[in-house]
Amino acid sequence: MNGTPGVGAGAPAAQGQYDPNDPNIKRLNAMMESCFGKAAVSGVMGFGMGGLFGMFMASMSYDTPFHTPGAPGSSPTPITSLPLRQQLKVGFKDMGSRSYSTAKNFGLVGLMFAGIECGIEGYRAKNDLFNGTAAGCLTGGILARSGGPTAVAGGCAAFAAFSAAIDTWLRMPKED
Repeated sequence: MNGTPGVGAGAPAAQGQYDPNDPNIKRLNAMMESCFGKAAVSGVMGFGMGGLFGMFMASMSYDTPFHTPGAPGSSPTPITSLPLRQQLKVGFKDMGSRSYSTAKNFGLVGLMFAGIECGIEGYRAKNDLFNGTAAGCLTGGILARSGGPTAVAGGCAAFAAFSAAIDTWLRMPKED
């Protein structure tokens, strides 16, 4: 508070600067330098972003007629004919299941892409555009493997093109 060094229970010396010898900083740096750490963090962040995206997309899907499943062989009940509390219950249950499904997919894509890219970068000992493009191709191909060879080729091409476009944009010099 008064500028005295050591005051603040481990607070950094100056705002925005951290002691590189701090064991917590060393641990975080070591984790983010490992492929396992990068893949795990990407998977968790992808899961979180996917959950938010799924929740948003599920909330946008109620502009169409929504029906609750009826008994087998009977026609489904329109949600608008249910009491408000039941409508909310059905809507939130659907939103939760869609959100969880999207979160799992985004988490898997993040985990796979980061792990594959890190592996390629470690193998090649280079950090360039090829790493992300190759990782995108492999990730897209692996995710589309159940659709046959045409789907694998399409997934590879689409993910590689998207990865190359994003990586190119991120590597562009920033104009301040």
